[in-house]
Amino acid sequence: MSPRSFHSASAGFEAALHVDLLPEGHRSRRLHGHSFFAAVRAELPAGWAPFAGGEVAELQRRMEACCAPLDYALLNQVEGLGAPTDENIARWIRRRLEGEFGVPGIEQVGVQSSAHTGVDLDRAGHAHLWRRYRFQAAHRLPNVPAGHKCGRMHGHGFEVILHADQDIGESDSGLDYDRIDDIWAPLHFELNYQCLNEIEGLENPTSEVISAWLWRRLKPLLPELSWVTVYETGSCGANFDGQNYRIWKEMTFDSAIRLKNAPEGSPLRGIHGHTWALRLHLNAPLDAVMGWTVDFGDVKALFDPVFKAIDHRPLFENDAIDDGDALSLARWVLAQGRAVLPQLDRIDVYETRGNGAIVLASARADELVPV
Repeated sequence: MSPRSFHSASAGFEAALHVDLLPEGHRSRRLHGHSFFAAVRAELPAGWAPFAGGEVAELQRRMEACCAPLDYALLNQVEGLGAPTDENIARWIRRRLEGEFGVPGIEQVGVQSSAHTGVDLDRAGHAHLWRRYRFQAAHRLPNVPAGHKCGRMHGHGFEVILHADQDIGESDSGLDYDRIDDIWAPLHFELNYQCLNEIEGLENPTSEVISAWLWRRLKPLLPELSWVTVYETGSCGANFDGQNYRIWKEMTFDSAIRLKNAPEGSPLRGIHGHTWALRLHLNAPLDAVMGWTVDFGDVKALFDPVFKAIDHRPLFENDAIDDGDALSLARWVLAQGRAVLPQLDRIDVYETRGNGAIVLASARADELVPV
């Protein structure tokens, strides 16, 4: 299958709202506000942007213009929005982007209303609500080779994100974040300030094992559950959807670029640079003994030569990279990375928060799973 590529752009806005469809007494029925963050991912055709390599800048310009009416607004009064839930805001943004702003190939629209709450609207129109939780715990991995640092007892501030498909539930009313909170609460009590190895089913508590353990406990109570994401640290974690395991490793690098196709006089044509965010995604079967798909330490060590080739470098001097835009860079990283990590099947590259490109190693659209 041929690789697929997506461009991503984002916009933030400050807004007030009240959600009257919630039960009497619910705190969100009161007038309140959020610092919202919205992002779009689109499979853009060649020639859509003013110049090749300018897709991120153009998509960001249209995204910001699309969301401008929401900034410092009372969302209940915005025409066509309806009840100002995260999912309705995402649908409103998508309609405008596809309509008057002429953005084709939209795969996802995400809206984050707080650091721990948001929604991802997929291509089928399903709104996957997500909620972030944290717990503090210790663990060790009993099956790693002698001398492996994870074989020692240590601890993490774990983060868990539960994704639930708002559109497949059997509830009489829409899925409320409070319902997810209530379902999570007993698990938080069971995991927080504990040694995970002492919990039945978590004797080998890798991120993958924890995500599957949570899935089995949560799915009967939350049929809408679509993914469980576990962050072991702020830069790595695992995702489980009931069948497939995925892990990712995130890092930043600093490099100089210039966009060779930008018009004369554009600052993008001159030498500039970014602190890039790079996320490697790997997909592999679970090793029944080790309890992981790939060792995070191996990912870092094997990828290190690729990382050093772009970190603190002028990328326009690397003839193997087509241009300095995020998509050209993501494609190069994927090709180089798969030579040392064949499990690598997706690369995310962001020049600023939410603004960048994603390349999939295959044409499977369902691989564009949020994390």
